[in-house]
Formats: sequence, C-alpha cells, structure tokens
Amino acid sequence: MSLLINYEGPHHCDASFETVFGIARKARVGALLFEAANPRHAHEWTWFRDNTIPDELIIIPGVIDSTTNFIEHPLLIAERIERFASLVGRERVIAGSDCGFGTFAGFGPVDPEIAWAKLRSLGEGAAIASDRLWGRA
Repeated sequence: MSLLINYEGPHHCDASFETVFGIARKARVGALLFEAANPRHAHEWTWFRDNTIPDELIIIPGVIDSTTNFIEHPLLIAERIERFASLVGRERVIAGSDCGFGTFAGFGPVDPEIAWAKLRSLGEGAAIASDRLWGRA
C-alpha cells in the first residue's frame, strides 16, 4: 500500500505521515510503503522515533527519489535504511523507492538509464546496510 502519490512537483500540500498513518493503520496489510527520500518527506523518519507501530507491521521506506535524475550514493541509501532499522528493528525494514518511475502513463521525468542506475545504487546501499545490520562487515 503506497501512502502518498509521487510526482515531480512542490509537494507542499501533501498530508503528513502522521495523518496518513492514522488512516492506513486501519488497513489489513503486512507492510506499508511510503515516501522517505524526497525533500518534502525525508524528515518524517522522526515519526518512528516518537511513535510505535504494530509488532507485525513491516515498513518499506522509499530510500531513493523516483522523480529526480540525481543518483543517490549507496552510502546515503545505507544510512537511510539503517536509521529506520534502528527505530523499528532490522527485520522489519525493506528498502523501497518513493513510488514508481512511471507515475503517469507516457510521462517519465527520470531517464530510463538513470532509473536503472538509481536501482543499482539502491541494491548496493541495501547490501551495505545489510552487512552492517547483520554483522557481516
């Protein structure tokens, strides 16, 4: 379940994670995907610091922004993953993207080669975080 719709725009009218989670928590799902990489929502990790979620819930924070052609560094991605893992537990975090790269049919603000590079960086960052979180590094 994606909590927010991603697009290349100001996002200044987006609902807060707190508001959206209050509604989404009523759904019978095992995991929640939400934006956490774009500049409008990157600060909302603090909600997890100050609140608790159901023990069985897995979170899938977006750790790469799907609307920008900037390729996130694997170390930044690892940092984002580790931050969430420190708040809810390493076994309850799956790294994701802030929505998809083709939000609207026929419109893609991110060049396909860049999208693949961003996903490659996501994989590298997840490997770094996994090594650190599970004691393999």
